[in-house]
Amino acid sequence: MWLNNVIFKNQVIENERLEFRDKNALYYLGPNLLLRSCTLVLQVPTRRLLLNGLKLMDCSLEVKRELKDLAWYEAHLKGCRFTGRFLGCDFGNLPEPGLPHREVGGIEDCDFTAAHLHACRFVGCDPHTLRFPRWPHFTILEPFRRRQEFAAIPWPQALHAWFTTAGTDPETTAAITFSAAELAQEAGVREEQIRALLEGHTDVIL
Repeated sequence: MWLNNVIFKNQVIENERLEFRDKNALYYLGPNLLLRSCTLVLQVPTRRLLLNGLKLMDCSLEVKRELKDLAWYEAHLKGCRFTGRFLGCDFGNLPEPGLPHREVGGIEDCDFTAAHLHACRFVGCDPHTLRFPRWPHFTILEPFRRRQEFAAIPWPQALHAWFTTAGTDPETTAAITFSAAELAQEAGVREEQIRALLEGHTDVIL
């Protein structure tokens, strides 16, 4: 099946509503694309979105279909607001040789309080400029540096792998956010049991 290419590049778009709903299209965002004060409605899977040197300023991102494993390293997000479900997504800056558009990547002053995040990482950024969703979500700051501390917590066996693999995260991972509801369902425990394991640890946002 041939896919339609929808390309936005080399332009500034302001105060527009952009809807990405066509599952038979590939959406190319960038290079040299600036979206300012726009609303983006995303209802396509990750494989239909190609970020390639994108800047979003003061935009609203409305995810209508769970967005899974999307790395935003080739997008810079400033002052944006997020709603919808994000699973295993990465935000921030993680340069890689041969991928020059990653140099623009970053995230600052963004609001995720109305979003559902699970196993989402924030890399190479200042997490104190970000607003994370609160309980039953929780956010661990500097998970790489504190990996031994969190691996030592007596997690239910089904969850232990989540907290013993932080050493495989980028060293510059500034924060990682989980959904306690999803972890509790996976482990067959109550959310409050997970909360009890987290309380008393510094730099955990509940």
